[in-house]
Amino acid sequence: MAQNYYDVLGVSKTASADEIKSAFRKLAKKYHPDVNKDNPDAAQKFKEINEAYAVLGDEQKRANYDQYGSAEGPNPNDFFRGGGARTGGGFNFNFGDIFGDIFGGAFGGGRAQSSYAVQGNDINLNVKLTFEEAAHGIKRDVTYMCQQECSDCHGTGAKNGTEYSTCSDCGGSGQVQFSQRTVFGEMRSVGVCKKCNGTGKVIKDKCPTCGGAGTKRSQRTVSVNIPAGIADGQIVILRGYGEAGVRGGEAGDLNIEITVTPHALLKRKDNDCLLEVPIPFTVAMFGGSVTIPSLDGKLELTIPENTQSGSILKLKGKGFKNVNRSGSGDMLVTVRVDLPKVNLRNKKNLKKMFEDQFNDSDFEKVDNYNKTLNKI
Repeated sequence: MAQNYYDVLGVSKTASADEIKSAFRKLAKKYHPDVNKDNPDAAQKFKEINEAYAVLGDEQKRANYDQYGSAEGPNPNDFFRGGGARTGGGFNFNFGDIFGDIFGGAFGGGRAQSSYAVQGNDINLNVKLTFEEAAHGIKRDVTYMCQQECSDCHGTGAKNGTEYSTCSDCGGSGQVQFSQRTVFGEMRSVGVCKKCNGTGKVIKDKCPTCGGAGTKRSQRTVSVNIPAGIADGQIVILRGYGEAGVRGGEAGDLNIEITVTPHALLKRKDNDCLLEVPIPFTVAMFGGSVTIPSLDGKLELTIPENTQSGSILKLKGKGFKNVNRSGSGDMLVTVRVDLPKVNLRNKKNLKKMFEDQFNDSDFEKVDNYNKTLNKI
């Protein structure tokens, strides 16, 4: 059975963020393997408290864990998101900063890595779609400016990609070991090589195209498959299509927010397509058909006789497709009965015909009203 993260850190389920962080700092200091070299269980304990803090120290992951027993929540979907924060696995904490505070910088792993490989920034774009394009999906080319790996030096920053030598201080590893005396004794740690800044290479002649940066700002065009059924405000994420990383860091993401242009007559609610259509009172009484727009073009809608104003006619499966699963919504057509503009008082023959054919009891709502009125 998986351990309870609150028990691992020794805090209550109502503990504040500061209490959780404080508990983690104390346990990390107590069970760090470099401090407990003679304790074979320290490494496993240290791993457990790191795992617990990675969840409880993150507000969203903690909320998911409290509600679903998992930091990822139910049915996680990494293709769409509503906000700009990066999702997916991995810790969202700089443990190196915390360890640096605890051990006075002796454990430089976290901070050293942050100055070695730097992830590229995300790029946020907006794409406008018509109502029909959102319904059926579309492949759209998107052009934007971003920092990309220099094609002349292949990201090395050196002329022709070859004018560099292996760093003599770190032997090309980008890291060096060092010792530091602390209250716990002599600590050995690994940090970024200052001579090559963690690249493992010393440039002899800089690339003239990028000036030794390894990246160059240029135009990029990518084809985006926008799925059928996407809604206004949703975001399509293309992993790794953002700004190039630095010193081996992964590229950022391209986040494409979708804006759907409103339709002149159709509306959307969840995955249902909504339409309000006026019909002549004669069609409502005797039945007939009317032409309506739909996501698949114009079609004829059959109106049954004696259709009441406000009635909703359902066209099964004629709505928007479900983006993350099979099936589609429906098209819901609300009927509004429209009376003629002509003055019926001037149509004596027509008026008399209706009066001869109908009385109040033939109209359900009128009849019910009169019955209730008579009881008062």
